[in-house]
Amino acid sequence: MAEVEIHTGHAHPADSFGQRVGIMVGIIGILLSVVTILAHREHTAGVVHKTEANDQWAFYQAKKIREHEAQVGVTLLHELASDPDKVAAASARLSQEAERYDKEAEDIKNTAQERDQESQHAEHRALLLDVGEGFLELGLVMSSLYFLSRKRLFVAFGAVGAVAGSIIGVVGWLA
Repeated sequence: MAEVEIHTGHAHPADSFGQRVGIMVGIIGILLSVVTILAHREHTAGVVHKTEANDQWAFYQAKKIREHEAQVGVTLLHELASDPDKVAAASARLSQEAERYDKEAEDIKNTAQERDQESQHAEHRALLLDVGEGFLELGLVMSSLYFLSRKRLFVAFGAVGAVAGSIIGVVGWLA
């Protein structure tokens, strides 16, 4: 049987700048994936905080309804009772419940407002991370255009976009 020679491709001249651009593109890709994950986590946190706030507002509303019902009960007892002394105990109990519901509602309202603020803060962070992600994507694409055109201008634009995206991403992460 005859031996088959396998010829390797012709050696291409080494493009050391292209190798550095390739490494830069890889690093930009890693940064992009980190910022993307952080942005997604912040969006999720914003939704969770908003859901918690909505739950607290519903609880607040329920307490205010109970408070109102207790006040209506006191009013009805006083208006319909033939002897006010007979309904004094029930009226006092309903008044105490109305006060308790009012106090509980205020605590719940404060918790709901805190959750709303947490949601807004998470969405602000997510917005910054999204903008950073966009600039990193721009940097990745612009740098990659070097391999098609061999024009260093694309690498410069890509580096500027990547640096801007990295800075904005770090600001979003630390915000």
